[in-house]
Amino acid sequence: MEPQANFSDSNPHDDLDAYLGLAGQTAEDQARERGWTTVRTLPPGAVVTMEYQAGRINFMVDAGRVRRCWLG
Repeated sequence: MEPQANFSDSNPHDDLDAYLGLAGQTAEDQARERGWTTVRTLPPGAVVTMEYQAGRINFMVDAGRVRRCWLG
């Protein structure tokens, strides 16, 4: 049996809630400074794959502000 990946070990240690309410560009810049290798910004209702990618942070930005933030 293979061990399960520990997603927290492959991502920067970061507080995702700290991005909520930030301007989209500010959130992107901070995420890159904190070590995220891929930063994906999406509009509300965007269709995206649910494939998990370590090192990726996702922002749903509405009216210029981060409304949701999640890993992978």
